Amino acid sequence: MRAFLALLLVLVPVLVTAGCGLQPASSFVPPVEPAGIQSLPSLEGTPVRVTSKEFTEQLVLGKIAVLALTAAGADVTDQTNVQGSVNARASLTRGDADLMWEYTGTGWITYLGQTKSLPDPQAQYVAVRDLDLRENGIVWLPPAPLNNSYAMGVTRATSQKFGVKTISDIMKIPVNERTFCVDHETFGRDDGFLGMLKAYGMNYGKEVPRANVLRVSVGVLYNSVASGQCAVGMVTTTDGRVQALDLVLLEDDKKFFPSYNAAVTMRRELADAHPEIAKIFAPISAKLTDDVMRGLNAKVDVDGNVPALVARDWLRAEGFVR
Repeated sequence: MRAFLALLLVLVPVLVTAGCGLQPASSFVPPVEPAGIQSLPSLEGTPVRVTSKEFTEQLVLGKIAVLALTAAGADVTDQTNVQGSVNARASLTRGDADLMWEYTGTGWITYLGQTKSLPDPQAQYVAVRDLDLRENGIVWLPPAPLNNSYAMGVTRATSQKFGVKTISDIMKIPVNERTFCVDHETFGRDDGFLGMLKAYGMNYGKEVPRANVLRVSVGVLYNSVASGQCAVGMVTTTDGRVQALDLVLLEDDKKFFPSYNAAVTMRRELADAHPEIAKIFAPISAKLTDDVMRGLNAKVDVDGNVPALVARDWLRAEGFVR
């Protein structure tokens, strides 16, 4: 009972302010103290506005950035949980935010308008780093190993029933059963669903009837595939629900999807004034692998934990904060 009352004392202020519209629950940030991340006099009081997109992985990464910079002494404003990649990115380029985690493939194709990705992850990073700095004044720090790429996922039963192991194998599924679940944003992107169909010679409206494509939110997409509402879902490789729901990721046999390594991006003004920020994130990025990120995402999407606490607990476990 005492533990329950203690928990209520922590949660009630957050719930009340969220309910009154004064502070969304997503802006909750737990207190941390420096540990492996040192408190830096050069950052003391420096305003840094951190933004992110609205899906789970971005919320966790955004909170990691907020907590790491707070531990280092910066005056951090949490602006995470922006709906849509383009909106979050625009807040950075127009100067409404200072820093966010971004993906190399998204930067290259969606923001910089390139039509052909580079298969080598390091070459892709260098290309997006150099072009984005030159055109937009955005600095890309070295990326994490985690590659949150797109993939086509099916249930193990569907894979075995139709012999589907690669994206090309989707054509083995009878047309009347060749159904897809796709999230709204990914549907029309050049590096998304329609781009994938074109690359694999699957005509939208013929081999893939329009009525066979169900556009859903990311929150329900994975369960829609697992429950059989659709045969194939456009998923991401680091989502914790892939493993929890035992989904099979189909091999991208035509190498269509770019590398989407996550990296901290920030406005050049901040990077030039505070080069120490790069040193804060270097060891953090190095530890963020696909497996680590899948585990962190699963703690939110499968176990129901809060992104800010998942981020804090991971930073604590790795010795970055206490």
